Amino acid sequence: MSILNSKPIFDSSWALFLDRDGVINVESVGSYITSWDEFVFHDGVTDAMRSLSRVFGNIVVVSNQRGVGRGIMTMEALREISKNMRAVIAEHGGRIDKVYAATATNDDDHNRKPNTGMGLQAQEDFPQIDFKKSVMVGNSMSDMEFGKRLSMHTIFLTTKHEPVTLPHDLIDEQYDSLYAWATRLIPAELVG
Repeated sequence: MSILNSKPIFDSSWALFLDRDGVINVESVGSYITSWDEFVFHDGVTDAMRSLSRVFGNIVVVSNQRGVGRGIMTMEALREISKNMRAVIAEHGGRIDKVYAATATNDDDHNRKPNTGMGLQAQEDFPQIDFKKSVMVGNSMSDMEFGKRLSMHTIFLTTKHEPVTLPHDLIDEQYDSLYAWATRLIPAELVG
């Protein structure tokens, strides 16, 4: 869907791309989540993920994690966070098919959002992904630009920034949380 602010009808032929910090978990603004002990799910995320898993054919996380490249955290710690996050979501009936992380410190790195490398990796791993039938959910303009560079429908969450005046070239819809968007897609009584 290329029409600004159009609201497509999603089904299992669609893929869902999610940023991590600020979307799935509470973001540590100005810092990094460096261990599982610091990881706190946003309210309603496990319920939202269970519901979204019933709708979308593929669900992947695409996350900039420069803290690894800067030596603030280890790759092993990042893998543990991803593994535990996926396990908790699965325990609640949801799923994340794969987690991609850009650990480079250089903004020009092809994997670091808004560059499209993580999206292209996901499409290589899941060839059924059609970017024109994909949604990017994030809480930064780099997430939105990543989505638009790949022709995705974009959902901006205001967990870190003030709401943006719509219409906006990079944003199709905005909500205050992943749960709020999930309840917009799926009636509230069915979420969770």
